[in-house]
Amino acid sequence: MIIELKNKNTLIVDQFKFRCCIGKNGLTRDKKEGDLKTPKGTYKLGILYYRNDRNPICDTKLTIKKITKTMGWCNDPKNKYYNKEIKIKKSIRHEKLFRVDYKYNYLIVIEYNTKKITAFKGSAIFIHLTKDYKPTAGCIALKENDFLTLSKLISKNTKIKIA
Repeated sequence: MIIELKNKNTLIVDQFKFRCCIGKNGLTRDKKEGDLKTPKGTYKLGILYYRNDRNPICDTKLTIKKITKTMGWCNDPKNKYYNKEIKIKKSIRHEKLFRVDYKYNYLIVIEYNTKKITAFKGSAIFIHLTKDYKPTAGCIALKENDFLTLSKLISKNTKIKIA
C-alpha cells in the first residue's frame, strides 16, 4: 500500500482523502536540516509513538512504542545519534517527544534519512497531529481522527509517496 501526498494538503490512502499540512517552506528534493521543508520521495513508515498518559493505544499493524518523559529525537547533525530516538541529555541537541502540547500525542516516523544517515540532510520527519493545519517544520500533520483512521489502514509494508 502507498499513501500519497497530493497538492500539498491532501493525503490519499485507498479511497480515503485526508486534509493535511506540510512544511512551512513547501516540498524539496534537497532537504537540509532546519529548512522547514518536507522531503520529496517515497519512504517506508516506522514506529508509531503515542502518549499513553493521554491516549489509548491505537488500532494499527505498525510497531507501537509509548512515549516517555525522557525520550527525544536527536536533531544535531554533528552528533553520532543524529536523526535517531535518544534518551534526553542536555549535551545532545534534540526535539522532545513528550511535549506539553498535543502534536506528538501520536506520531509515525517517516523513514527519511534514517538508514544511511547523512548529516545536515534533515531529521525528525514525522506524521503527527494538528488542530489548525498551520505549516510544520517539515513533517506532515493530520487531525487526530484522521490520524487514527490512517493508522488502522496502514501496515509495516506501507510506504508514503511525497511528490
